[in-house]
Amino acid sequence: MLDDTIAAVGTAPGEAGIGIIRLSGKRSQDILGQIFRGKKAKDVNEMPSRYMSYGFIYDEEGKKIDEVLAVIMRAPYSYTGEDVVEIHCHGGVISIRKIMELVLKKGARLAEAGEFTKRGFLNGRIDLAQSEAVIDIITAKTDEGLENAVNQLQGELSLKVKEVMDKLMSMLAHIEASIDFPEHDIEEVTSENLKSQGNEALGILKELQDTYYEGKIQREGLSTAIIGRPNVGKSSLLNLLLRENRAIVTDIPGTTRDIIEEYLNVKGVLIKLIDTAGLRETEDVVEKIGVEKTKEALNRADLVIFIVDASKKLTEEDMAIASMIKQKKVIVAANKIDAGIEADLEALGEIFDGHNIIKMSVKDKKGIDLLEEAIYNTAYSGNVKSKSSAVVSNIRHKSLIDKAVDSIEKAMEAIDEGIPVDLISVDIKDAWRYLGEITGDTVEEDIITEIFSRFCIGK
Repeated sequence: MLDDTIAAVGTAPGEAGIGIIRLSGKRSQDILGQIFRGKKAKDVNEMPSRYMSYGFIYDEEGKKIDEVLAVIMRAPYSYTGEDVVEIHCHGGVISIRKIMELVLKKGARLAEAGEFTKRGFLNGRIDLAQSEAVIDIITAKTDEGLENAVNQLQGELSLKVKEVMDKLMSMLAHIEASIDFPEHDIEEVTSENLKSQGNEALGILKELQDTYYEGKIQREGLSTAIIGRPNVGKSSLLNLLLRENRAIVTDIPGTTRDIIEEYLNVKGVLIKLIDTAGLRETEDVVEKIGVEKTKEALNRADLVIFIVDASKKLTEEDMAIASMIKQKKVIVAANKIDAGIEADLEALGEIFDGHNIIKMSVKDKKGIDLLEEAIYNTAYSGNVKSKSSAVVSNIRHKSLIDKAVDSIEKAMEAIDEGIPVDLISVDIKDAWRYLGEITGDTVEEDIITEIFSRFCIGK
């Protein structure tokens, strides 16, 4: 338990039907008792835990501030593992501000970003991976993304990681036994045990590695860059996909000078759409910057929608762009078919998969359904969707799992080469430490601070 009591507004700023002020710490109940008078339970000590009580908040002069519902969640059965109080008031700016000022006057301090969840972690109610799932639940943009985050909050990923950590600890115990009792000549048996448990550990971790592509898409979205030369309809396509006029559209080439990013849900797949400046040689200083940003966005993109003007012959610029992106996942959008087809689409078909050339007219809204279908099919192309409830979506977790796999594989190679088992323990300990950084068992304070700083205040 931490010594001080923290408070924060747990609802979004602005006017709303309800505003929630949350307190956590050993003085939470005492502070509520100084400002709240219940209709039935006059003494907050008589309020049952986790039940709403109706009453009023009063200021220091005995004046009513607001009609509220208050609830006490006594330790350890609360979000933070400490005594937690929530005051549900009307969601007006003045009401919330007055109650918050009163709470701080009575001895609470303003919570830092993510401090409620951090206290839950420090008090042992949840581990670090579960804590990180909280922000994923808040920011989830698809049903699958939400489901994965909830599974992680419930400990599905942590269970898998801890299963491997237990195997690694067992491997270390075997090594210690062979060192402590050399007269029993058990090194050969130890090596067999190490190989068996090491392979089991690798199997679990590699299954988790295989879920990352799916998890990344569901958490961050499939980064999709709309690429093409100027004035082929990139911004018009963005507007059509979003069903709103997000980007400026004119007949003047080079209108888009900067990157525009928007999220789109295509059949449950989160798409991060990036409208880019047209790729061409230009002397315009501002447009040049836009072209450079386009190239940067192209390098980061998981998927490229390459849009060409189907009503005109392909230009050298078109073919140069095609050559530039041929190693990427590409969907070709052959636009402006309402004006006829002059472009040699077969030539593009030789560079890209012919099935991913979509004939369309953004102007007439034709082919948009075919394009969305292609985006959905391309999203998981070559990647089998995981049936596991433990899905890795966090790049920090993926990096640590990769390091653990490398360390275990080094240990396994050393066993095959007949290296003494006591030397092998170094790699196994490294793997255990990397996985401990996911659950929080071995993580350093500065990493914890950095993780929770990404949270909103009040969570």
